[in-house]
Amino acid sequence: MRRGDLTNGQWARLEPLLPRGIKPGRPQVWTRRQLIDGIRWRTRIGTPWRDVPERYGPWGRVYDLFRRWQRDGTWAPPSSRPRPTRGADHLGRER
Repeated sequence: MRRGDLTNGQWARLEPLLPRGIKPGRPQVWTRRQLIDGIRWRTRIGTPWRDVPERYGPWGRVYDLFRRWQRDGTWAPPSSRPRPTRGADHLGRER
Protein backbone atom coordinates (compact mmCIF):
# COMPACT_ATOMS: atom_id res chain seq x y z
CA MET A 1 0.00 0.00 0.00
CA ARG A 2 1.31 3.40 -0.96
CA ARG A 3 0.70 6.78 0.53
CA GLY A 4 -2.76 7.95 -0.52
CA ASP A 5 -4.12 4.44 -1.15
CA LEU A 6 -7.09 3.19 0.84
CA THR A 7 -6.25 1.57 4.17
CA ASN A 8 -7.78 -1.77 5.07
CA GLY A 9 -10.17 -0.02 7.46
CA GLN A 10 -11.26 2.49 4.82
CA TRP A 11 -11.76 -0.30 2.30
CA ALA A 12 -13.83 -2.32 4.79
CA ARG A 13 -16.19 0.65 5.21
CA LEU A 14 -16.33 1.51 1.50
CA GLU A 15 -16.70 -1.91 -0.13
CA PRO A 16 -20.27 -2.66 1.06
CA LEU A 17 -21.43 0.69 -0.36
CA LEU A 18 -20.24 -0.03 -3.91
CA PRO A 19 -22.54 -1.40 -6.60
CA ARG A 20 -22.25 -5.11 -7.26
CA GLY A 21 -21.22 -6.31 -10.68
CA ILE A 22 -24.08 -7.95 -12.54
CA LYS A 23 -22.16 -9.87 -15.17
CA PRO A 24 -20.90 -13.39 -14.48
CA GLY A 25 -17.81 -14.41 -16.32
CA ARG A 26 -14.08 -14.28 -16.07
CA PRO A 27 -12.52 -13.36 -12.77
CA GLN A 28 -11.27 -9.79 -12.55
CA VAL A 29 -7.62 -9.18 -13.33
CA TRP A 30 -7.59 -5.90 -11.43
CA THR A 31 -9.34 -5.60 -8.07
CA ARG A 32 -11.89 -2.86 -7.49
CA ARG A 33 -9.66 -1.58 -4.72
CA GLN A 34 -6.77 -1.10 -7.16
CA LEU A 35 -9.01 0.65 -9.67
CA ILE A 36 -10.52 2.94 -7.01
CA ASP A 37 -7.03 3.75 -5.73
CA GLY A 38 -6.18 4.66 -9.34
CA ILE A 39 -9.21 6.94 -9.59
CA ARG A 40 -8.29 8.57 -6.29
CA TRP A 41 -4.66 8.98 -7.42
CA ARG A 42 -5.72 10.64 -10.67
CA THR A 43 -8.19 13.04 -9.04
CA ARG A 44 -5.71 13.92 -6.30
CA ILE A 45 -2.78 14.55 -8.68
CA GLY A 46 -4.81 16.01 -11.57
CA THR A 47 -2.85 14.42 -14.40
CA PRO A 48 -4.33 13.04 -17.62
CA TRP A 49 -5.92 9.59 -17.34
CA ARG A 50 -3.19 8.09 -19.49
CA ASP A 51 -0.66 8.92 -16.76
CA VAL A 52 -2.31 6.73 -14.09
CA PRO A 53 0.43 4.31 -12.90
CA GLU A 54 0.10 0.73 -14.13
CA ARG A 55 -0.03 -0.59 -10.54
CA TYR A 56 -3.64 0.65 -10.43
CA GLY A 57 -4.59 -1.15 -13.63
CA PRO A 58 -4.75 -0.03 -17.25
CA TRP A 59 -5.69 3.64 -17.45
CA GLY A 60 -8.62 2.84 -19.75
CA ARG A 61 -10.12 0.44 -17.22
CA VAL A 62 -9.66 2.98 -14.39
CA TYR A 63 -11.32 5.68 -16.49
CA ASP A 64 -14.14 3.35 -17.57
CA LEU A 65 -15.04 2.57 -13.95
CA PHE A 66 -14.90 6.26 -13.03
CA ARG A 67 -17.21 7.28 -15.92
CA ARG A 68 -19.65 4.42 -15.38
CA TRP A 69 -20.04 5.24 -11.70
CA GLN A 70 -20.18 8.96 -12.46
CA ARG A 71 -23.10 8.39 -14.86
CA ASP A 72 -25.07 6.13 -12.52
CA GLY A 73 -24.59 8.40 -9.48
CA THR A 74 -22.26 6.18 -7.45
CA TRP A 75 -19.84 9.08 -6.94
CA ALA A 76 -22.61 11.50 -5.92
CA PRO A 77 -22.45 12.60 -2.28
CA PRO A 78 -24.95 10.78 -0.05
CA SER A 79 -26.77 14.04 0.62
CA SER A 80 -27.71 14.37 -3.07
CA ARG A 81 -29.01 10.80 -3.46
CA PRO A 82 -32.73 10.07 -3.17
CA ARG A 83 -33.71 8.95 0.31
CA PRO A 84 -36.17 6.16 1.05
CA THR A 85 -39.49 7.63 2.11
CA ARG A 86 -41.92 4.75 2.57
CA GLY A 87 -41.68 2.28 5.41
CA ALA A 88 -38.65 3.73 7.13
CA ASP A 89 -38.06 6.60 9.52
CA HIS A 90 -35.01 8.84 9.46
CA LEU A 91 -32.90 6.23 11.30
CA GLY A 92 -33.62 3.51 8.76
CA ARG A 93 -35.91 1.50 11.01
CA GLU A 94 -39.13 0.05 9.72
CA ARG A 95 -42.27 1.81 10.90
